[in-house]
Amino acid sequence: MPIYRELYFYLFAALADAVDLLERGDAAGARQLLISAQQTAEERIVDAMPEHEE
Repeated sequence: MPIYRELYFYLFAALADAVDLLERGDAAGARQLLISAQQTAEERIVDAMPEHEE
């Protein structure tokens, strides 16, 4: 699966989980989940880049 498609599904799932946390009143948990998902996605994009594109 191409990296962008894989990350789209990963981030979409994280967003859905964050919405669930917000609906339960856990704003801090939702915030942390979104920060973690953003960092993970960024790391995976950077790791997937060929050396000459950095």
